[in-house]
Amino acid sequence: MHNINIVKDMLKAGVYNEQLQNIYNCTDIETEFYAKRYIRVIDNFESTFGKKESIALFSAPGRTEIGGNHTDHQHGCVIAGSVNLDVIAAAAPNGTNVVRIKSEGYPMDIIKLDELEIKEDEFETAAALIRGIIKKFVDLGYSVGGFDAYTVSNVLKGSGLSSSAAFEVLVGTVINGLFANGEVDATEIAKFGKFAENIYYNKPSGLMDQMASSVGSMVFIDFKSTEKPVVEKLEFDLKNMVMHFVLLIQELTTQI
Repeated sequence: MHNINIVKDMLKAGVYNEQLQNIYNCTDIETEFYAKRYIRVIDNFESTFGKKESIALFSAPGRTEIGGNHTDHQHGCVIAGSVNLDVIAAAAPNGTNVVRIKSEGYPMDIIKLDELEIKEDEFETAAALIRGIIKKFVDLGYSVGGFDAYTVSNVLKGSGLSSSAAFEVLVGTVINGLFANGEVDATEIAKFGKFAENIYYNKPSGLMDQMASSVGSMVFIDFKSTEKPVVEKLEFDLKNMVMHFVLLIQELTTQI
């Protein structure tokens, strides 16, 4: 948690440019766009929930399949990667027993922490995903308190980039950061998302989408055991690869 005004001033001054370049694989000049995006989510948080002294910022990316489409359902192997489109959030504890999440363009979801049972009338709603993820943290013994969050996403629904998995991972990451001291690892957060989607949202799904979003970058995953998948982050420098490709094309063009 950091002072809101200080965070906004640091974003404007470019203090976070290196982190933004790392997250979004962008140039220093392009970081201004992303900095303004985070400032906007903070402003929208304050206009929705009122002034807060401190705030925390979070991000969860969409994902793309590179190899092994749907083989996670058959306990196979996949290669997947996160993309530089994501769901971001400004969040802060609210000192109540209620979780309030407002996603830009959608009604606010309100979850009472003493009502974490499955609700069939919530099937296929964001509220179901939030409730299911909270339930997993509570079952692990974490004391989840009420919090407010405002989210903005450029992972479009129906785009094939797993907007729902990105949202699930975002919610898990927010709770992990605010109430679990970051102790829950990326693999478990992905599994929390799958649990919420399967049981609370009532939609069968594998684990690849959540895992690719939660772990980030490019990953190889062996789903022989869905309870204990083998996850290996792959080192891949996209910028360097693109430059090599451009130079190769130039060389071939010259030869022709």
